[in-house]
Amino acid sequence: MIPLEEIESARERIVGAAVRTPLVRLHVDGPGEIWLKLENLQPIASFKIRGASNAVRAADPAEVETGLVTASAGNMAQGVAWMGRELGVPATIVVPDHAPETKLAAIQRLGGKAMGVPFADWWRAIEESCFPGLEGLFVHPVEDELVMAGNGTIALEILEDLPDPDVVLVPFGGGGLVTGIASALRAVRPEARIYAVEPETGPALNAALAAGEPTDVEYRPSFVDGSGSRRVLPGMWPRVRELIDGAFTASLDETAAAVRLLAERTRVVAEGAGALAAAAALAGRAGEGRVVCVVSGGNIDLSTLGPILAGRTP
Repeated sequence: MIPLEEIESARERIVGAAVRTPLVRLHVDGPGEIWLKLENLQPIASFKIRGASNAVRAADPAEVETGLVTASAGNMAQGVAWMGRELGVPATIVVPDHAPETKLAAIQRLGGKAMGVPFADWWRAIEESCFPGLEGLFVHPVEDELVMAGNGTIALEILEDLPDPDVVLVPFGGGGLVTGIASALRAVRPEARIYAVEPETGPALNAALAAGEPTDVEYRPSFVDGSGSRRVLPGMWPRVRELIDGAFTASLDETAAAVRLLAERTRVVAEGAGALAAAAALAGRAGEGRVVCVVSGGNIDLSTLGPILAGRTP
């Protein structure tokens, strides 16, 4: 659990990089009262700017002189590239070879350098917090406590706008987002139930909860590129298990339908992972009451978004 005081400190530290995002009602006929925390409206269209800015700004300046490094499917990559540009140091991002063009282009636009590698090598960099041959401060996209504290600032904002949520749904990739948010919620609003949501194409957390320990699952790359994995990171498992009430999965069809509905009803563009929480809520998995869905990002290729808006699942 990330201490509340660390999350409150992070909130002050990230001012000027991250923005306070709105919490808006999704008006639909269905289970519960659904609210959307729109992290897709961050400067990099993702919540990752919170954790990246907190970790980098809290680091010893000497640590960042040679540059910044991370391993990311795209959104943390943009956060680290953003901070590299702010500090005037190089930012190198190890990306999986299926990373979407929208995210790769954003890294380049922000002055970062993307290094494409096979998925297994990319996942190894996440497990080992380094990549052979690269120097600089490695900003872990998940396991860094400063990153998680930055993520937790989302919950502080949610509770200021909606003090009594019954359920909060959070997309799950590596666990850093749900750990940060759940830590703040447990400290301030312990009555709220917290669930992680994964795509059916990589439900590692659901499998771990069923088995009582991390276990391998079949992982299939999909348009939900920012979530799902083959296995829960060992360092994250005890944190996540302690903090959440459970986990759900969403099918690709449900997720595509959620992307489409958010665009139609609220004019919000969500990437696949960003629509997972809403997909679970719309399917009734969170039950009734006030349900907050974290829309974690909006970085989606237009070539993927087009077919979804036309009624198809990529």
